[in-house]
Amino acid sequence: MTTSLSSRDRMLAALECRQSDHVPCCFSAFQSLRQRCADQAEFLDKQLEMGLDAAVMIPSVPIRHNSLVRIREWSENLPGESYPVLHKEYETPAGTLSTAVSKSEDWPWGDHVPFMDDFLIPRSRKFLITPEDSLDALRYLLPPPTDRDIAQFRENARRAKSLASERDLLTVCCYGMIGDLACWLCGMQELMMLVVYNPDFVQQLMNVIEDWNRRCMEVALEEGVDLFVRRAWYENADVCPPSEYRQFILPTLRRDVEMAHQAGAKFGYLMSCASMPLIEMIIAAGVDVLLGIDPAQDRTMDMPILKQKASGKMCLWGGVCGYLTVECGTPAQITEQVRQAISILSPGGGFILAPVTNVRADTERAWENVRTLIAAWQSMR
Repeated sequence: MTTSLSSRDRMLAALECRQSDHVPCCFSAFQSLRQRCADQAEFLDKQLEMGLDAAVMIPSVPIRHNSLVRIREWSENLPGESYPVLHKEYETPAGTLSTAVSKSEDWPWGDHVPFMDDFLIPRSRKFLITPEDSLDALRYLLPPPTDRDIAQFRENARRAKSLASERDLLTVCCYGMIGDLACWLCGMQELMMLVVYNPDFVQQLMNVIEDWNRRCMEVALEEGVDLFVRRAWYENADVCPPSEYRQFILPTLRRDVEMAHQAGAKFGYLMSCASMPLIEMIIAAGVDVLLGIDPAQDRTMDMPILKQKASGKMCLWGGVCGYLTVECGTPAQITEQVRQAISILSPGGGFILAPVTNVRADTERAWENVRTLIAAWQSMR
């Protein structure tokens, strides 16, 4: 067995389900450390000083509307309403799209309504896309990347790849998206109802989103990244049951995987809950690594069965809950969760240890728990 692999080679071995010198530990996100660092170089070096296998994240292709789109936003106070209502209109050559949200006390965007954001789903009074809205108009909000956007991405990628080359680290580009964007545009419950009562409209919507997503993927993959990740927070079985997943999501996933592989990149799929009912389809699609294996918050998670199904076919990334265990747990809980993750998921290779999916809390307790996690990993790997 090789005993002196670089971090990049160790990560690639795991992504290819091969055994290496030891189990890698790479935080897929580490906000509490990132906010303490002046730039990405310092962020990487701090992780390496901690003994971690850092990955260099390449920023996504910028999302920008067609220059012909005209946007109007305003706030309205309605009698009997607890919160102001924020309105936003996108005027396009193919029609006008509009949305309205309640500006709750925890709304983080002031009087602005973002195009994509998790806050939209529970606060929207009118979602941007309904069957009565023009999908041709939506294409103006999701145009191909402009030459300026492509040039900006290439410069960001060049800098990130230089940092990776200097330290021999894996490069990762996040994120592609299909189902997540559909939920932001239509609403989660609303989209589930449309799947049942208006599947033709849902398929047309998915076609528009996929066309935009693939154009962004093309730009990213041309830069030669090691790993391309598609976010799938809202593609899990709680939102998209297996029959609907097979119809609307799986075909897009197969095409994304094929596109990444043709470009020489690995393909990652980020889903942190309710993945077990879909796992056979995810593996069959050719996904190289499933990110977000959470033993605490995923009520469907069965790590022994997951390992049995994925062994030799798909890498697993996670194993420890970032919030409940690392931010809020005890050292004993962390040590035990690391032990279980390594003992169950690492045999035969194909496992990367990480808190799922982030460590955000910048508290002494969280930092002590991070140190406990790293010490436990180093003693068991």
